Amino acid sequence: MSDKDAVPGFAVAVVREDGRWRCTALPESALAELDLAITELRKVRSTGAVFGLLGVDDQFFLILRPSPAGLSLLVSDAAAALDYDIAADALDLLRVEPPTEDDDEDVWPEGALDILADIGLPAAELQVIVGEVDLYPDEQLHMIAQRCGFADEFSKLLDTIPQ
Repeated sequence: MSDKDAVPGFAVAVVREDGRWRCTALPESALAELDLAITELRKVRSTGAVFGLLGVDDQFFLILRPSPAGLSLLVSDAAAALDYDIAADALDLLRVEPPTEDDDEDVWPEGALDILADIGLPAAELQVIVGEVDLYPDEQLHMIAQRCGFADEFSKLLDTIPQ
């Protein structure tokens, strides 16, 4: 991937193991290619929860959660598929029709709103966070981190990642 193909933002792997949270940066290239983001997350070994938080270009976020049974994912704004390959790939994986140009004014999530329900964030609360369209993706993801209990680790890592 060249610099001109780089997508601004951040990609973070979040792990909960033995009651402790750990956040690590994923390669920048994970923002451009969904398959690469999934591959990088599958490399993270843990007996506990593992998921990825991707904030893309101050426009939208993705939550990816690989498991032996497959992959759960959430795209905070389906209309982002009009402008970002990673969002289009996510909708394709979800088997959801991409939006049309007429839909680009609307913001709606696609995917598993219950993706983090087992670690303290019910689908209804995640829906509320996704619906906060006046917030940037990093702010929305920080709200998620706060609700799940890893806000300090998440903030410390984001402070070290150039965005």
